[in-house]
Amino acid sequence: MIREDKIFFILDELEKVYHNETLPPELGHEEPLDGLILTVLSQNTNDKNRDVAFNRLKDLYPTWSEVVEAGPAKIEDTIRKAGLGHTKAGRIINILKIIHEDFGEYSLKPLAQHETSEIREYLRALPGVGTKTVACVMLFDMKLPAFPVDTHVTRVSKRVGVAPEKTSPEEISQLYEKFVPIPRCLGGHVNIIAHGREICHAKKPECDKCVLASQCDFIH
Repeated sequence: MIREDKIFFILDELEKVYHNETLPPELGHEEPLDGLILTVLSQNTNDKNRDVAFNRLKDLYPTWSEVVEAGPAKIEDTIRKAGLGHTKAGRIINILKIIHEDFGEYSLKPLAQHETSEIREYLRALPGVGTKTVACVMLFDMKLPAFPVDTHVTRVSKRVGVAPEKTSPEEISQLYEKFVPIPRCLGGHVNIIAHGREICHAKKPECDKCVLASQCDFIH
């Protein structure tokens, strides 16, 4: 059973604590392609390692054409801090080549002019790009309606009873996108992540400090 009321309970209570809807953080890039490559680098690593790898990549190869010209081996070494360097280097170069072939430039700004459904379909078809990556690029970099679901959002949502335990992250993302008003997506997403990191840990959650405790199936 899907609980729309639980979604808004989570959003409302966490906004009182973290205020990211009132004061949304600046998480996007002027060029959506930058956000896409950053998100690819974030897969299976933490934000710190992702940022180190991305900044080193941009420092050594300021343009995406230079990244393609450098080739997989040099890019793998450059982004090693993010882990899975061989796989990610290949994906990044393939993504860049596809985008350049499709739009005639290393940019996703032309894609942003398309219908939301077309944008989602295009990004999802790129190598190594999953539902979460698509949602991140759409929400953060294109300012379009989307609700990325990572491990924190999945954990908090299931514990509070938004959806059954076996619901996939992709299905949870679809639920939030169906019910959450567009202006609440960015701040609501960031609030849930903050709560997952600070209170609702995977192991030993601090339930005595949790503003969601009254509705939480995990402790009842």
